[in-house]
Amino acid sequence: MIPERLGWLLDPARTPHQVSRLFLDAGFHLYLVGGSVRDLLLGRKHADLDFTTEARPEQILEVVGGWADDTFTVGAQFGTIGVLKRGVVLEITTFRQEVYRDESRKPMVRFSDNLETDLSRRDFTVNSAALELLPEPRMIDPYGALADLQKRILRTPIGAEVSFSDDPLRMLRLFRFMATLGFDASTEALAAVGVMHDRLRVVSAERIRDELSRLLVAPAPGETLAAMVDSGLAAEFIPEVAVLEEARDPLHRHKDVLAHTLAVVDKCEPNLRLRLAALLHDIGKPDTRQFSEDGVSFHHHEVVGARMARERLRALRFPKSEIEDVSRLVFLHLRPHTFKMGWTDSAVRRYVRDAGPLLEDLNQLVRCDVTTKNEARARAIRERIDELEVRIAELREKETIDALRPPIDGNDVMSFLGIQPGPVVGEAMRMLTEHRIDHGPYTDEEAYELLRRWRASR
Repeated sequence: MIPERLGWLLDPARTPHQVSRLFLDAGFHLYLVGGSVRDLLLGRKHADLDFTTEARPEQILEVVGGWADDTFTVGAQFGTIGVLKRGVVLEITTFRQEVYRDESRKPMVRFSDNLETDLSRRDFTVNSAALELLPEPRMIDPYGALADLQKRILRTPIGAEVSFSDDPLRMLRLFRFMATLGFDASTEALAAVGVMHDRLRVVSAERIRDELSRLLVAPAPGETLAAMVDSGLAAEFIPEVAVLEEARDPLHRHKDVLAHTLAVVDKCEPNLRLRLAALLHDIGKPDTRQFSEDGVSFHHHEVVGARMARERLRALRFPKSEIEDVSRLVFLHLRPHTFKMGWTDSAVRRYVRDAGPLLEDLNQLVRCDVTTKNEARARAIRERIDELEVRIAELREKETIDALRPPIDGNDVMSFLGIQPGPVVGEAMRMLTEHRIDHGPYTDEEAYELLRRWRASR
């Protein structure tokens, strides 16, 4: 028997039943497995459906060939065939077992003829249940998935050290599921991470990046990130974050930079770019820490942090655009605090220009960066940011500030100065743009007069 809420899977008009009938008629078993079963049992949305079968990839293609709207073989070497039917994506994978060679960054995949062997190589027991729809619906649960779902605990189907050695990425996936599902890790699993976290080094940067990205957009990943730091795993791929516990004021022990960072992450909306910036915004502090009679300071940590963020994200193979955006947010996150005497028009224009399309993310990061328990100080900072946003809105009503261009372009400059394309054109345009930022909109005639004076002064 299966839970009543999963009854739709047995509807002959629905895709799961139809594909199950195809495999049964072809003499194969087909099982719904993994995250699909887990999420269906938890009542969570799960867009795609994952199946497993003893059929080999070429046999899978033969079975679904005349029925599927389209098929995808990009994962065939790992036993996975993608199937598209009426907008529903299915992944059908041959029973398998896989292990990493000691220094390999890619797993060796071996096919299996046994469902239980396939389920034993799943990362956690909550992902190890299988649901067979035909000929009769039945749940196969050899490793206690249903019980662990009820307990909300993450265990490995086999010994944790063996499981994590087979695929070291499972250590990071442990924390990802803690954050996204709200489950606790078993004592054995956490102990295994503590012993063998350095094994993560054999995993490709791209796989680590993808797991970190999923973890960061969980509703409130801060507590899980703290646990990952404590386990030693974070030091393997984001060491700049792991050392933030050391960047605290020894005279004010409550000023823990790591705790502050994770609080900022939780306060930001689950936008990957913004959450990455929140995670990395203070990583420059350990390298810029200085002590004085007034305590500890971190002058220019945003400059150092932006460089470090760029290097770390590049190492994790994030897209170039993401790297540039996140490092820019880190670089600019202190900018509003430099205008304690109020926002002039030129300061607002420069801030909007420097933030560019990141303006909303930057303003949110600045707001979320306020975690002080000193309510008077927190209120003063919030009021400063409120003032900034009011000033931006006021200036937008009077002029265009999201595209701060002078009234003439490079061609006009070359024609007026009688010069060819080259560095001088760029210098002239920068001068005109700076005037636009400092003084607001101006006419073509004023621009040409500025050019005339600029040329005369060179």
